[in-house]
Amino acid sequence: MIIDNDITKKYRCPVEYTLEAIGGKWKSLILWSLAQDGVKRYGEIKKSINGITHKMLSQQLKDLESKGLIHREQYNQIPPKVEYWLTKKGQTLVPILEAMCQWGSENM
Repeated sequence: MIIDNDITKKYRCPVEYTLEAIGGKWKSLILWSLAQDGVKRYGEIKKSINGITHKMLSQQLKDLESKGLIHREQYNQIPPKVEYWLTKKGQTLVPILEAMCQWGSENM
């Protein structure tokens, strides 16, 4: 079994772990947006993902950050500025996201 160090949850297989990390309706879209454009502010991410609510985006960003897939940098200025980008661990998902994009393009 695989153990996630963050929450000591046991997984039956690596696919289950991967789906927990990037599965769901929004996480892959957030990661794809950051992979395409690099550093983005919260509002830019929100605009790039049609239909996501502020609450859901905030929750998903926190979850992706807790898994070490994205980095959040807060700049203490007025107005407040927060930027997000993929970590090295998050960048390892880009080939998977690209494959998903290609598959979707070929099968839509």
